[in-house]
Amino acid sequence: MKPAEFSTRLLDWYVKHGRSLPWRGSPDPYAVLVSEYMAQQTRVETVIPYYLRWMEQFPTLQALAVAPLDAVLKAWEGLGYYARAHNLHRAARVVMTEYAGILPSNMEDLRRLPGVGDYTAAAVASLAFGADQAALDGNLRRVLARVTALPLDPRTPQGQRQLTDYARGLLPPGRAGDFNQALMDLSSLVCLPKKPRCSECPLTDFCRAYQENRQADFPVKVKKAPVPTITVTAGVLRRGDAVLLTRRPANGLLGGMWEFPGGKQEPGETLPECLVRELREELDIEVSVGKEVGIFRHAYSHFKVVLHAFECQIVSGLPRPLASDSLEWVPVERLEEYAMGKIDRMIAGEITGKDSPA
Repeated sequence: MKPAEFSTRLLDWYVKHGRSLPWRGSPDPYAVLVSEYMAQQTRVETVIPYYLRWMEQFPTLQALAVAPLDAVLKAWEGLGYYARAHNLHRAARVVMTEYAGILPSNMEDLRRLPGVGDYTAAAVASLAFGADQAALDGNLRRVLARVTALPLDPRTPQGQRQLTDYARGLLPPGRAGDFNQALMDLSSLVCLPKKPRCSECPLTDFCRAYQENRQADFPVKVKKAPVPTITVTAGVLRRGDAVLLTRRPANGLLGGMWEFPGGKQEPGETLPECLVRELREELDIEVSVGKEVGIFRHAYSHFKVVLHAFECQIVSGLPRPLASDSLEWVPVERLEEYAMGKIDRMIAGEITGKDSPA
């Protein structure tokens, strides 16, 4: 196979079938940067409405850099993996202070930005600045693992190196951005994880998996350990028409987001006992546990949560944020103004009678 034949076939397909995405063709590298942060571990179809709203609210790096974290997290709410929002916000501030507000174009400087690894640096360098860089995320690795019938899990360092070297050998000089985007679209429209549409693929002449009728065998995957399920409790504490929210520490899961206070059930505890202990440890208060508000479920990348929320009444003490950054008594009608993770938004929806956003 000649690399030029591979890239020509792919790029001809891309001209006819490539997706129309709002950040494509933008002369603003910031638009590419935002799209790449949002697309980490998230489907493009999900990203698009968030991207459009984000660019209206924070149209420039400077606008994002000067925005308060609360506004950034609220704009990101529902997109998940909130460390990306923190990192993008910090990256904007780094660019403003260290690069005079101009997004760097070289890989070394791009990798210095918070949350930017090899893939995101290569994607931004190729898409925004035309650099000859191969950008391989999980979807692109799937395509090339099938093309090469890679006998390794492409997520391993060795598998990643082999596919990156292979992709670099295919890059058409000066058109790496189009090449990367073409592979992205091929992975989304044709070379699907299950039931790939090989009859529509421009690369069947080069694809070993297709030629050997082994599409389902690639990419090779190392079996993952079962995902654990954690049981947690949360308390709905009221003061007049307000409920108590606490703000999670900036570092860690859902950093900076607001939540209903509570925590993980320990072995041997009943759910009410768990909640009494957690609120004592987190807020220095004693509570009585009332009726159950609801049971809420959510899956994160490495674990699942089943949360039991209860109405609670303070018996003694004044709430203090011992395990959180701060706390606020928030009028129920203002809960939508506070950035929350999915599961706490579901609790808020139960309280207010409004469905949580998709």
